Amino acid sequence: MAKRRCHIFAPVALLLFGIVAILLLTIPTEDLTEPPKFMYGIVLDAGSSHTAMYIYKWPADKQNGTGVVTQHTECHPKGGGISSYAGRQGEAGRSLKSCLDQAMLDIPRDRHHLTPVYLGATAGMRLLNISSPVQSAQVLKEVGQKIQSYPFNYRGAAILSGQEEGAYGWVTVNYLLENFIKYGFVGRWLSPGRQTVGALDFGGASTQITFVTKDEVEDKSDRMKLSLYGHDYSLYTHSFLCYGRDQVFKRLLAHLVTAQGHTGIMSHPCFPAGYSVTMEVGTLFDSTCTAAQTPSSGYNPQATLSVEGTGDYDHCLGNITEIFSFHSCPFSQCSFDKVFQPNVSGSFMAFSAFFYIHQFLQTTTGILVTTPAQLEEAARAVCNMSINEMLVLAPDQEPRLQDFCAASVFTKVLFMRGYGFDEISFPRISFQKKAGDASVGWALGYMLSLSSLLPGESVGLRKALKPGAWAALLFLFALLLTTPLMYVSLQVCRRKKKGSSNIDS
Repeated sequence: MAKRRCHIFAPVALLLFGIVAILLLTIPTEDLTEPPKFMYGIVLDAGSSHTAMYIYKWPADKQNGTGVVTQHTECHPKGGGISSYAGRQGEAGRSLKSCLDQAMLDIPRDRHHLTPVYLGATAGMRLLNISSPVQSAQVLKEVGQKIQSYPFNYRGAAILSGQEEGAYGWVTVNYLLENFIKYGFVGRWLSPGRQTVGALDFGGASTQITFVTKDEVEDKSDRMKLSLYGHDYSLYTHSFLCYGRDQVFKRLLAHLVTAQGHTGIMSHPCFPAGYSVTMEVGTLFDSTCTAAQTPSSGYNPQATLSVEGTGDYDHCLGNITEIFSFHSCPFSQCSFDKVFQPNVSGSFMAFSAFFYIHQFLQTTTGILVTTPAQLEEAARAVCNMSINEMLVLAPDQEPRLQDFCAASVFTKVLFMRGYGFDEISFPRISFQKKAGDASVGWALGYMLSLSSLLPGESVGLRKALKPGAWAALLFLFALLLTTPLMYVSLQVCRRKKKGSSNIDS
């Protein structure tokens, strides 16, 4: 009888092990050996000063999921933004060739026809569309034809509104930081319960601010509501056209010319001492952002103007402040230029040109720039440097050194007086170029929204582990389950045998 009981445990353990083995056999063997297939998406960010191409990828079996989209590669073609090729037939399309050729190599051939391509144009094309709608349409047509000559799935070329650019940038930031949803253990998408982060973007022709607010947005054009993963977000977002880096520099020069005269020699307090440049006066007033400042009399667009830097922080600050209008507000409160803005709240990420300005200030001055006082101190230090001193500290930035004083002072005025950041809120701004391995900007948010990779409803249980990982886990489970049973079986058998031998004796 004891021997019979002893032998019961072994078959039970073997039965459990067999069940697990059967489960292992149900996992497709090809999934254990072949690498997973990916889907790809291309976004061409047609900015005012240059175009950038971003290729994203995600596992093919999770097309309707999230948290799995990553940046695959990026490409930056030579030349200016597509708006700079207006009136030069075919050149806007040709400017994309090098990056589209690169995409042919970066994406597997069997995925080419499945890969959507989106081109989004921003403030540079918004300005061109204002000054010349015909040329704007022609540029979009040319780039569309060029993209369609490749075997990808062309989804169109469009000019983003300022509101869309700001909102897509906000989506990108919070998606990469996993503030919407986080990939949890055994495949469940979890709401991390974190607050979202505001987005501060500084491009060549416009700047954007976007953040979640509980306050009433008095101007409906600056209000946007998004539903993502079962959560509703009420956003304040505004894009300031003509407040991008390149247009600010041009507006500043036009302002100085208007004040000092448009012939001969002109001093520039934001240019470093020892720096000078010669330009045609007409180049300062050829933009929609400066056309209204064109001199009314004695103006010769071909006239040559010599601009000499004086490196004077206080005078630079005074002239840049005059670019803004802080004088009147039709709402309960405004940032500037009669634009309503609620009080800033929460944390922010500043990217694009803001990152490079912040990095330059830290590198050349050794100041951390985490408080308003440090921002002013660093900006003053940079503005008081000569061009030779700058060259020693940042030789790799030589083509742009003359612009960093103006850019730093502009950032100070915009953030402190314009947006209303202070000693408490400014330290909550993070200046970043990338989040993880992905560049921060509106491109990822744009692709996610247009390709339906951002569901409005909450996401349920999904497979988190690859088949190979599941097989390994099941095998370990079988070992953990059967080993103690076999051990207990052997111990019981030994005791029964020992008891039987004692009885017999």
